[in-house]
Amino acid sequence: MDCIDLMIDEHKNIKRMLKVIRAYCYKILKGEKVKYEDLFTIIDFVRNYSDAHHHGKEEKLLFDRMEKEMGPAAQKLIRHGMLVEHDLGRLHMQELEAAVKRVMEGDDESRLDIIANAVSYTHLLYRHIEKEDGVVYKFARNNLTKETMEILNQKCEKAEKEALEQHLQEKYLKLIEEFEKKVL
Repeated sequence: MDCIDLMIDEHKNIKRMLKVIRAYCYKILKGEKVKYEDLFTIIDFVRNYSDAHHHGKEEKLLFDRMEKEMGPAAQKLIRHGMLVEHDLGRLHMQELEAAVKRVMEGDDESRLDIIANAVSYTHLLYRHIEKEDGVVYKFARNNLTKETMEILNQKCEKAEKEALEQHLQEKYLKLIEEFEKKVL
């Protein structure tokens, strides 16, 4: 298993959900009936597939090795770029969740906060994914030792196996398909 190829594939799944998020926002903008509970399910996807599963591998495996092995350039890229954007994405989800709760309690104006945070999250993630696929992963592939890449591949395979045992990938890929059929 090539860990970087796997992470690029996961980005494709995440981008599919970003399209769903935007579609929900457009429905809200047009004043269409929206099942706001669905947004909690989308937040669950972001927190558990995009963040815990995908970003977890990046942060605990790839980024950690890049910082240790590749020095100041990698440290700056990781700490002041990728990790800051991961945290900003988490903030958008926290704010989105709070806005959805307010709307469900009758605060109609908070629909604006839903759109603002959800669309901001999609914009952030599209750019973030471009940087990772086009710069960070290539930088890692070109500069980490073959031995390090092999260790990362093994650790990534172990993490994937554990996630498979919990049916994580199956659950969230099925969820993407269901939402695509529902709103796209």
